[in-house]
Amino acid sequence: MQDGRPIIYVIDDDPSVRHGLDSLFRSVGYDVHCFASPRDFALHHRSDGPACLVLDVRMPGPSGLDFQGELARVNDPIPIVFLTGHGDVPMSVGAIKAGAVEFLLKPFREQDLLDAIRTAIERDRTRRHEDAAMAELKSRFATLSAREREVMALVVSGRLNKQVAAALSLSEVTVKVHRGQVMRKMRADTFADLIRMADKLGVSPRPI
Repeated sequence: MQDGRPIIYVIDDDPSVRHGLDSLFRSVGYDVHCFASPRDFALHHRSDGPACLVLDVRMPGPSGLDFQGELARVNDPIPIVFLTGHGDVPMSVGAIKAGAVEFLLKPFREQDLLDAIRTAIERDRTRRHEDAAMAELKSRFATLSAREREVMALVVSGRLNKQVAAALSLSEVTVKVHRGQVMRKMRADTFADLIRMADKLGVSPRPI
């Protein structure tokens, strides 16, 4: 996962708005890519790094709100900051409920926009870190043998080693060995760590 310089993508059909936003964002150190339509944006190969999308609401063809829905349908999590000169309260409520970071009406204060951008970038950075951590956790879980997964499911349900041994028809010593392997492979320092990992992975505690 890359975590470099944030990128702001701007979609607005008005060239003067694109130019103004490009200048503003570059003046505070962001990389910027501007597009005249959602289609042009969709055809662009995006870098793998923290980013957000500044999206006009009213454009020829599909609106910004339509494009927000399209991104949701394809599970594209890029945070969105809406800009519009023709918004209303129901429109802004709908956009925010659908996950937008902010819905700003033109004319807006530059600082309000920059604050929204900062929030959006941090949201994307946090999601990326969480996704990377989850991928790492899944890779550790994938190293467990079938027996070790059985032991893990019973252990995180709060069963004692002797109960686990009885459930799996194993000796208690063998269960201790498997349990140690589970802790080592999962890189769990404590039993509480292992429970949290199991919860994140959706490992269902196995009833006896």
